[in-house]
Amino acid sequence: MGGWRVDERTRRGLLVAILLGIPASVNAGTTGPRTEERATQAEDDLLSGGVVDGVEPPELLLPEEDDAASSSLEGAMAQALPPPAAPGAQPPSVNPLPGEADAEKERRDAEKRQQQQRPGQPQDDSLGENPDALDDKPKSEVQTIRVIGRVSARARADERNQFQRRLSIADARVGVSTSLANLEAEVTADLADSQMLKDAFVRLADDNKRFRLYGGQFKTPFLQRSLESSWDLPIQSRGLVEEYITETHQMGGRRMGLMGEVRLKNVWKLKISAGFFQGAVDEAGARLKEDAAARVSVRPFNFKPLTVGVSTYVSEAMDLARKHAVAADAELKLAGFVITGEAISGRLPMGPFTAQMLLAQYLIHVGDEWAIQPVAGVEALQLRGDTVRGDGHSLVGGFNVLLGTRFRAQLQTERALRPGDEFPGLQHSIELGARF
Repeated sequence: MGGWRVDERTRRGLLVAILLGIPASVNAGTTGPRTEERATQAEDDLLSGGVVDGVEPPELLLPEEDDAASSSLEGAMAQALPPPAAPGAQPPSVNPLPGEADAEKERRDAEKRQQQQRPGQPQDDSLGENPDALDDKPKSEVQTIRVIGRVSARARADERNQFQRRLSIADARVGVSTSLANLEAEVTADLADSQMLKDAFVRLADDNKRFRLYGGQFKTPFLQRSLESSWDLPIQSRGLVEEYITETHQMGGRRMGLMGEVRLKNVWKLKISAGFFQGAVDEAGARLKEDAAARVSVRPFNFKPLTVGVSTYVSEAMDLARKHAVAADAELKLAGFVITGEAISGRLPMGPFTAQMLLAQYLIHVGDEWAIQPVAGVEALQLRGDTVRGDGHSLVGGFNVLLGTRFRAQLQTERALRPGDEFPGLQHSIELGARF
């Protein structure tokens, strides 16, 4: 039994010596293969307790010493390994590969943008309502096919008819749009309007989106209030001035036409739009000749909160030009406040006119998704014709309750003297709207 133990220890020592001798021979710079005589001499030296290639063989251990060495080895390995994680502790972080790191960063950024979409911030919208809706979105987030829709229900009580309640569907819009590299198209309809078709156009652009060409039916570039998305507008209607100019006298609004656009972001966010559009319809129902419209907007000194613009509209531009108007507008967004103002001057068939519009709103966040939006506005209209003279005005105030960018409730009160009214009237209204 004792001899077996010696042989076992000898075999272990020989194995360790061989493992230690291999790197030692490499470090010693041996240039040729070891001969059989060298190997025999090394074995003899090892058995006799000598030195092999400068490496001393390990000391043979007794069983008790062997167990102690094993314990020491286990202790060293335990110190080298990281301590076991406590229950509920987070596992150690592992750096991902370069490609995985980019994908993970993009995913986190997308989640952050989604979490930061608070009430009042723009989201996916109709291109006809907001032509710049997709310009600031990463290409990876722009869907090729988008379905657009919204619905609004309104209840009103007007002093002019003894505060009789009137319920209506103010908006029932649905549409579809496509976005490709250099081509965008959209068709939208309002099922609650007598003229169901709202937008139906194609938009071509270069790779950098600096030059665009519109063709079809869309908004003419006239009046900042008209160009504002009706969803982003904090009041229920566009006001008596816009209604009087675009609906009563058919200047601006949505028309069939062809328009070019230039957008230079590096030059104070300069944007120039100009085009020709289908003419209005006269009292006899005949279509008049084409109209022209143009608008220029800029952010002075690259001051992001401020945008100013000038727009113009000329009816029958290639013929009589019996109606025309010029408007100057400004918008200031600062510390939760949004203030817009616009002044218009022009000529109608009954004579010259002027108008002014001012609207202020403030956004108060309540939690991560809810917000309250107080709003107040004033408008004035002056007619200075030889046969028709008069003034109109409007005061509106209220507040909106917003849930993200998908739902809103608007409670408003307006006191207005509209063209044709004998005295001002008070109107209370509430509107609930949602979009998808």
